[in-house]
Amino acid sequence: MKACASAPGKTILTGEHFVVYGEPALVVAIDRRVTVKVTERRDETLRVASDLGIIGVFEGNSFKAEGCRTDSRSFLEPVRIAAEAVMDRVGIKRGLDVEVRSTIPVAVGLGSSSATSVATVASVGKILGADLSQGNIADLSLAAEKFVHINPSGVDPAISTYGGAILYKRGEGIKRLQSIPNLPLVIGNTGLSRNTGRLVQFVGERRERLPSVVDPLIGLAGTLTRKAVEALLEGDLEKFGELMDVNHGFLVSIGVSNEALDRLVYAAKRAGALGAKLTGAGGGGCIVALCTLETQAQVAEAIQGAGGTPIMAEKVETGVQVWTEN
Repeated sequence: MKACASAPGKTILTGEHFVVYGEPALVVAIDRRVTVKVTERRDETLRVASDLGIIGVFEGNSFKAEGCRTDSRSFLEPVRIAAEAVMDRVGIKRGLDVEVRSTIPVAVGLGSSSATSVATVASVGKILGADLSQGNIADLSLAAEKFVHINPSGVDPAISTYGGAILYKRGEGIKRLQSIPNLPLVIGNTGLSRNTGRLVQFVGERRERLPSVVDPLIGLAGTLTRKAVEALLEGDLEKFGELMDVNHGFLVSIGVSNEALDRLVYAAKRAGALGAKLTGAGGGGCIVALCTLETQAQVAEAIQGAGGTPIMAEKVETGVQVWTEN
């Protein structure tokens, strides 16, 4: 028997980085997913194979790559951490074969690592017969996120677990948002990878140097997210888009945007986007543009013309899903 799980990626519409300091972030799950399939082995080793061609075997503290990539262990380590978090919780040690398949671009701010962690926790829990709640899955996934992102807010495992749209505040958890209108989005991928942990650290260091400037900005970002939620619930997408623009300005101010991201933001705006901003950690990765149905295609074309890869996306309500296969 194979235990299988699938979890969605995400885009942050407002609040990234500021969520680390206790302000809310508004996040939606998107229709790109990671699928993990797990089978039991006769030994106690953990073999992980990714559709990126990265394969490795963990046995105790040792690791052996099956292939020539030098970064195989760091890439696969979060899967090991997620699997062992479940085994530690249920008190069962098993050897496992883990297959990872993804339609989410890696390391660009769309939640690839969290979707992988969530799907791994859910599928390993299923194969071990553990009755994990959605809250259990999100909590257990956080251990792997700490390896990837150093000081994660917890928002990524939450949205991959629950799906839909959520307001996340550190220390308070999530508030699921109902009656959010359909959001025609275009994501623009710069193609530049970045390290979320280092960018979070960079913002923290800037805050230490300039607390009287950065701390008020953090508070304003929280106010902006609350106003953005109000605008969405009222169906006022023009106001919401304007708030996205302001949020991008905040992110520029704390030093996490760059020329590639700004170029895609301005291209999207010129093509008729209601609002556009970087999404995720910054330093590369992606922007997200809010469009109308009439402007979505031309915004995608403009992003491509500015050197980005457009991804047409929509909000999805379905979070983690678990099933078995023979």
